[in-house]
Amino acid sequence: MSLLSIDEMIAKGMGRGVTVGAFSTPIAGGGAAAVIDLDRPQLAIGVPAGHVIRPFYAAAQVQPGVATTDADETEVLLAADSQGLWTGDGAHTDENPSNLRTDLGKGSGCRVGSLFTGDMTTTPSFGAAADPVLDMELIREVMTLELATAANQNLYLVRFVYEPDFPPFLVGPCTLCLYFGGTVAIVGGFAQVQWVEGRIADMLPPI
Repeated sequence: MSLLSIDEMIAKGMGRGVTVGAFSTPIAGGGAAAVIDLDRPQLAIGVPAGHVIRPFYAAAQVQPGVATTDADETEVLLAADSQGLWTGDGAHTDENPSNLRTDLGKGSGCRVGSLFTGDMTTTPSFGAAADPVLDMELIREVMTLELATAANQNLYLVRFVYEPDFPPFLVGPCTLCLYFGGTVAIVGGFAQVQWVEGRIADMLPPI
């Protein structure tokens, strides 16, 4: 079995995309009120056993809040719990990903949720449910502001674009998480995440 390219998988209807925030309304919630909170991401994609995703594109644009002291920080993180599956707990908004072939219907073999305002957990196949373990960081952006005087407004946009040459194979059970946070509450943020997905037999050659 030869591996299909990302483009070929999108053409076969295996591409998915989801946005965080809508039009001019940013998302907050989760860890946006303080430092990054492991169990309250802005986006989670739970990949069940027997399935694989390859995240090939992600972008985030975060509006920091008012910095009041030196070294106030704003952070954006995309990372995976490579062993634990999010099964839908924690107060959140369910997302229905679009197919990257627009003549095909929405939906995904993964569970996708955003705007967590309640604690979520991930469950490894060998243990009990617990906070996510972010053992695979894909991209991170951190901005620290040094102030001449207190109570200055942080006007910078914190953003990243993730376009790897070789996207990882995230084989379920696992979970991909996106976080916004910082030492001061952010105003809000937006994100766009795209991936290809399928069953192991359709995505990976036998070992």
